[in-house]
Amino acid sequence: MRLMITGRDGQLVRSLIRRGANIPGLELVALGRPELDLEQPGSAARAITAHRPDAIVNAAAYTAVDQAEDEPDRAVRINGEAAGEIAAAAAALGAPLIQLSTDYVFDGRAGGPRTEDAPVSPLGSYGRSKLLGEQLALAANSRTLVLRTAWVYSPFGRNFLKTMLTLARDRDALTVVADQRGNPSSALDLADGILAVLRTWEGGARVGQGGTYHLAGTGDATWCEFAAAIMVEAAAAGLPAARVSPIATAHFPTKAPRPADSTLDSSKFARDFAFRMPDWRRSTAEVIAEIARAA
Repeated sequence: MRLMITGRDGQLVRSLIRRGANIPGLELVALGRPELDLEQPGSAARAITAHRPDAIVNAAAYTAVDQAEDEPDRAVRINGEAAGEIAAAAAALGAPLIQLSTDYVFDGRAGGPRTEDAPVSPLGSYGRSKLLGEQLALAANSRTLVLRTAWVYSPFGRNFLKTMLTLARDRDALTVVADQRGNPSSALDLADGILAVLRTWEGGARVGQGGTYHLAGTGDATWCEFAAAIMVEAAAAGLPAARVSPIATAHFPTKAPRPADSTLDSSKFARDFAFRMPDWRRSTAEVIAEIARAA
């Protein structure tokens, strides 16, 4: 199987490359600029036609949540319109698509883990652009599987976990928001889940195609609880660690509003693909141990 992945340098792409490197018969093609530029109409279709993949994972995205409030058209272009173009080009080849999406399609006001059929109501431009991407991808390709995840971290790139470790080098104490709740999700674990989908499809099954799934770390936390766990594991791994104190969202204003509780129910994915994400605490410890070894 030739798998094309958009977003060549992203943390999920790098995780997929690592996890898929030794799978027999799997050829990974990771594309980014300039060959595949989601800001340029037609670029994705040309790249997909040239490489003729058997399946596509659209992991590229505009992820600057606050900046999206100032650049809504750019977010719509990358996260929305380009997703539709990728899906249409995949459909022309008869190829399935996994379209990555986000917990930010929910407003977080209802409380409790969201199932896939829960009402969506994004609070900001980023969430609206990702929801548009879901809708356009499903409309353009009946073999699209929308995969929503949340709070992604890894040893690669920029993410909350690595930011906390960096801050701890220079500060003894940190204040972190304690009234926003979600599912910390390791990109390496997400890669394993995506590969489980591809294994299911490889034999010709179309399980999940045309549908929406949630896949996020098992267990939930506030950002403050996540940060505190990061510091515990950092200290155990011999890295600098800081004290973590809670702060209310009202005392840490951001340009884009965040959902108060965007936890996701991933049981549908576990049922259909026999894969459940590990507990986020275990995966956090594994990622920090890897970062410590590299340091």
